[in-house]
Amino acid sequence: MAGRDDAPRPTDAAWAEQLLDHLRPGADVGPVVDWLAAATGAAVCLYDDTGTVLAGTALPLERRLLADIAVGRLASAAAQDGRRHVRLVRVALPPPASAGVLALARTAPFDRRASDVVTRTATVLELLLRARETAAAGHRLERATADLRLAVLQLLMVEDVVAARRVAAGFWPGLLDTDTACVYVMETGPGDRDRLAEECRTATGERALVVRCPAVDAHVIVVAPHDAAGARLRALLRRRPGTYLGGSARQGLARTATAYGQAVSALAVARFRPGRAAVHAERTHPERLMDPAALRAWTARLLRPLDTLAHHTRAELLATTRLGLEFTAISAAKVLGVSRNTVRARMDRVEGLLHADFSDLTVRAAVHLALTAHMARTDDAPAPAADGADAARLGDLLAGPALRTWAHDLLGRLDGDARDLRRTLRAWIAADGNAERAAGRLGVHAQTVRDHVRGAEPVLERQLLASGSDLYEVVLAHLAARDLAVPALPRTQPDLPGAPVHR
Repeated sequence: MAGRDDAPRPTDAAWAEQLLDHLRPGADVGPVVDWLAAATGAAVCLYDDTGTVLAGTALPLERRLLADIAVGRLASAAAQDGRRHVRLVRVALPPPASAGVLALARTAPFDRRASDVVTRTATVLELLLRARETAAAGHRLERATADLRLAVLQLLMVEDVVAARRVAAGFWPGLLDTDTACVYVMETGPGDRDRLAEECRTATGERALVVRCPAVDAHVIVVAPHDAAGARLRALLRRRPGTYLGGSARQGLARTATAYGQAVSALAVARFRPGRAAVHAERTHPERLMDPAALRAWTARLLRPLDTLAHHTRAELLATTRLGLEFTAISAAKVLGVSRNTVRARMDRVEGLLHADFSDLTVRAAVHLALTAHMARTDDAPAPAADGADAARLGDLLAGPALRTWAHDLLGRLDGDARDLRRTLRAWIAADGNAERAAGRLGVHAQTVRDHVRGAEPVLERQLLASGSDLYEVVLAHLAARDLAVPALPRTQPDLPGAPVHR
């Protein structure tokens, strides 16, 4: 800014106090340069070592003189250019820069007082620039650490536990030394998430992996290998109104994606609980009611087309498909750190290899069942022999008496509602979750279908409008109860004999 010789300037007793007032955390150099211009009645500019303006307005100065001061050949200089009196002072800059130059120009000569003000101001500018660089370095380190935490989470999500441990070991020794962990998801306002993440790290004593969720701005994900983390997060929750907590059952580290889905499901329940916390209920899952050998044989047969792929490619496709079936492609992409087009391309590849139509909700539920069974394997035993695999049929898995009893009990909860929720839900699933198509078949409004599906959620104690494990369990219940036709997976298998088709 251009100074005026007749502008009011602070007295000798006041200028030092005013200058020191600028020396506070987070202060910028721009206001200091503006203050110096007013205090000395001069035009002031601060240059870096390349001659780039850092603050103030550029002055017509000899470039060679600026360079001599910046590299240290001169500490300061004074010159007179016509009616202008110029003063140049070297200002130390943080590495990798060498030094900058504080330049002043005014029509009056620089007396002792003005020179003293310039010298002291140069010192304050050095301190502020050093503090700014220290803060910037701290922010860069914090971002790098956050990126590493996210990278570890993404490796766990794709079942690469070895690589996740290798990355984590150098920064958080012992963090992933256990074979199992619980996953928690905390929800707060988007503007408060950074503070919540820091409080989670403090509460868990860096004995848990705390990650700002890449998919949902309001979520913080905590992978907790040690049991104490859950109690500490609940204690933190009690001190934070408007914050919610969902937790998973303890899972193997290779099943982090499953645990994450459980935590998100529990979080939806927590929003309606007085304590604002919920843990995934250990309820009866359909795969646990199926014959283990038959389920394993059918899973091996269905996923056999992927066995010809390289191990890392196969694992990547399976993990991406699992997340893509649980969440939207956009959310899965953010969690995995890839583009949504990459997620869709990988799922399209799996869809092609399996000869499966993922637009069919019953097919998605069946493939999700296979991926769940595949991920649940904890042994390294070889896949079933070809004859056993070929004999496995999805219809046989769903025809077991225990599973059929479970399905009838679950869906029977809907029978007492006068709105005939069961009929609406069956039509909605048959329409692949499309309310408009289901409404056309039922002769009602699409909003009525949505209201009925939403009304079925608390009765079944499962989320239906959001894709995921809850929805696929309800779909499998319809298949086992023979309310819907069993999809032909693999393509050569017949439908379940006698199953009606409600499509």
